Amino acid sequence: MASDKLKGHAALWGANVIWGLNAPIAKSVLDNVSAFAMTSYRMVGACLLFWTASLFLPRERVGRRDLAMIFFASLFGIQLNQMLFLYGLSMTSPVDTSIIATVVPVLTMIFATLFLREPVTLLKVSGVALGAAGAVLLVFSGRGDDAGAASGVWGDVLCIASTVSYAIYLTAFRDTVVKYHPVTSMKWMFLFAAACSLCIYNRPLLSVDYAALPADVYAGIAYVVIGSTFMSYLLVPIGQRYLRPTLVSMYNYLQPVVAVVCTVLAGMDTFSAADAVAALCIFTGVWLVTKSKSRAQLEAELRN
Repeated sequence: MASDKLKGHAALWGANVIWGLNAPIAKSVLDNVSAFAMTSYRMVGACLLFWTASLFLPRERVGRRDLAMIFFASLFGIQLNQMLFLYGLSMTSPVDTSIIATVVPVLTMIFATLFLREPVTLLKVSGVALGAAGAVLLVFSGRGDDAGAASGVWGDVLCIASTVSYAIYLTAFRDTVVKYHPVTSMKWMFLFAAACSLCIYNRPLLSVDYAALPADVYAGIAYVVIGSTFMSYLLVPIGQRYLRPTLVSMYNYLQPVVAVVCTVLAGMDTFSAADAVAALCIFTGVWLVTKSKSRAQLEAELRN
């Protein structure tokens, strides 16, 4: 239904606007705490928030088989994705991570074909390619000389591994995740993630000098935990429920747009003609993927 798709689009807009601000904010936090400690803050904080939210909702029973699938969804969608991203970000630049994020829709399209038998249509390929071109143009336009000065090969490799992990999560575990209320799915996913992170990263957590951390670092940690973890992971399953995986991943292209708009509004940059072209490419790409036909639509046409 059109209203359901509208809910999905609105949820993904919200999640990716939040994520668009995450890279520069998280990068500033990583100057003071390790990526492993930051990963634990995200896992434990979001776990507590989702379980608290679940107290205000009807209790939903999850089968043992689905719990096992949710554990692996947590492994790929949260644990590996976030740990690799934060560790990679600590060794590279936010610009590089924005460019690497453009790979997610391509990988998701491939994995959706493998796991969900979704068709790879010309319209879908064109939309993904156009969106990727727009995102890369947006990152490089007028910001190229020193934007990537802090980049590192190993950091980029880890960020690429993070995108592969997230693309697998969006496709291989979609049916299990959308089977339950978003809070139910996420509270179990983050419970598994929190337990693993506390077992693995307890030393980095204890090594942080919390008394010496300035207030802005605590504010950054709060944004990463509440905004880019709790809120965004609450919104993404809504998008997964109503939209196809490739379209869900296409919203990654919105993140560099958000970054540019915020720098312009803050008076740190200007909006150029190249930015306008790039944004047009991104939104046109999303529209093309929206218009591409799903497996169910193609099968219905064949039956008729």
